Amino acid sequence: MQPIPASLLAARELTGPIIAMTIVLVAVYIPVGFQSGLTGALFSEFAFTVVGAVTVSAIVALTLSPMMCSRLLKAHTHDRNGWEERLVDFIDRRVFAMQRIYSRTLHGSLNYLPVTAVFAVIILASIYFLYGSSNRELAPQEDQGVIITMSTSAPDATLQQRLVYADQVYQKFIKHPESDHVFQLNAPGQSIAGTVLKPWDERKLTATELQPVIQQEMNEIAGVRVAAFQPPPLPGSTGLPVQFVIGTTESFDQLNTVMQQFMQEAQKSGMFIFLDTDLKVDQPQSQVEIDRNKTAMLGLTMQDVGSSLASMLGGGYVNYFSMAGRSYKVIPQIQQSSRLNADQLLNYYIRAADGTTVPLSTIATISTKTVPQSLNRFQQLNAAIISGVPFPGVTLGDAINSLKAIAVKVLPPGYSVDYAGQSRQLVKESSGFIFTFLFALIIIFLALAAQFESFRDPLIILVSVPMSIAGALIFIALGIGGATLNIYTEVGLVTLMGLISKHGILIVEFANIMQKEGMSKREAIEHAAGIRLRPILMTTAAMVLGVLPLIFATGAGAVSRFNIGLVIATGIAIGTLFTLFVVPAVYLLIGQNHSKLAANTL
Repeated sequence: MQPIPASLLAARELTGPIIAMTIVLVAVYIPVGFQSGLTGALFSEFAFTVVGAVTVSAIVALTLSPMMCSRLLKAHTHDRNGWEERLVDFIDRRVFAMQRIYSRTLHGSLNYLPVTAVFAVIILASIYFLYGSSNRELAPQEDQGVIITMSTSAPDATLQQRLVYADQVYQKFIKHPESDHVFQLNAPGQSIAGTVLKPWDERKLTATELQPVIQQEMNEIAGVRVAAFQPPPLPGSTGLPVQFVIGTTESFDQLNTVMQQFMQEAQKSGMFIFLDTDLKVDQPQSQVEIDRNKTAMLGLTMQDVGSSLASMLGGGYVNYFSMAGRSYKVIPQIQQSSRLNADQLLNYYIRAADGTTVPLSTIATISTKTVPQSLNRFQQLNAAIISGVPFPGVTLGDAINSLKAIAVKVLPPGYSVDYAGQSRQLVKESSGFIFTFLFALIIIFLALAAQFESFRDPLIILVSVPMSIAGALIFIALGIGGATLNIYTEVGLVTLMGLISKHGILIVEFANIMQKEGMSKREAIEHAAGIRLRPILMTTAAMVLGVLPLIFATGAGAVSRFNIGLVIATGIAIGTLFTLFVVPAVYLLIGQNHSKLAANTL
């Protein structure tokens, strides 16, 4: 056949599959593009770019490609001595040999349909277990070259004590050769510090490897609790990675009792390198009680007592003075050495209106009790937030699941759990992914049903989807290369749904044509699978080779690219292997007999 007739014939045969595959890929990415939250913010541009590229590619495939084939491709000649002809013949022989082996294997497998059906059911069921056993996190932790510490000292720690703690933290950071410089921010009761690491090529340890080492060293500092962690891989959250909220309508005293039990169980779990809560009843509060009768007997008034204490402790400025060309505030206040603790108040002297002075201990007593540092509410409930850092190798999802299991065990009726920070993002994005996946699946099914004018054919085509999902989840569940179920792998799984459906479309569409031309259903599906083997393998090879740079990527963002590349490569490769045998089997089981319909029509 000459190039032009051959191009026209090929274009007519492939118009249906090209349109169907374009609809599927567009249907997959549109829900991703319209998804809200972090996934939508990260991947909306990517989704609509792919939709536009696929649409343009389909137009090119239906118009420009046939024209180029008719003009650029040469007709086959009997002279096959050129190097191009010899290379083509070599490839053709290998592909034809592969087709013969595949056709024989497929014929044998179709003789045992129940076995193939059971195999497909096992693969489908395995998705539940593989998904459940996969490690989950919001996004893989990238080496951003920064390690941050959050230090919590005693509520009554003095400024000098906090400065000593800050210096010890600084010394722990700066002694590491990987550290470039250190930053610190001190505040009452809590301080934040961190180190910016040297460039990757100037250090041996990654931030993930250095984090537990620094945490262990920080634990040696007496008098302060220090949590070492890396900045979140994605924007939109602050604080420690794990933030688990326990809420109730009960009083804070009851909540604190339950919280102590919860913290004990959480620390026993062995999942956390650091764990703390914001509900702490350890703030010392001193109350000065004035004996009014003694005060009056000594010729003092309550105003005298109040104004004297305010002058000594208030710290308000009364004026400015100039020295060396600079202006300074005049702040009357007791020396710091005389106001280190509440008991020193009793040594202060109160001046009466007549000029006499009386020690405060004569007319006052001091009582001290502990109160909560802060009382927080979350979603209009009395709440306590448990913040923590998981051990290296423990993902955020595993840590949250551990706390959820403890909550079921420990929390009495009337208590609820919620999430904040990165934990809230993870839970929200995970539930949003399931909705997006199901919505895309429904759109694909309806689009294919309209294209094939049948509800059976879309079911047959979509059988390939769980095959590829299972293939990808195997590697995620095994944690190959540190792969986890995260926002990137979830987008990869949605992408797989569109890519693998192309194989089923090629096989089912051609099998329907063969039936209408007089073949039986089995002959049609065996013939269609054999003929479509080559384009299926070409598509699979192109996709796998296309994502190999993602798998072997280095530098910034390499971990995220590895995750999405691994999912697509393994899912499309293993899914193709399963699809080549499962789709024909399902076609025989539930596929429509078009040859009978054609006969009835005639």
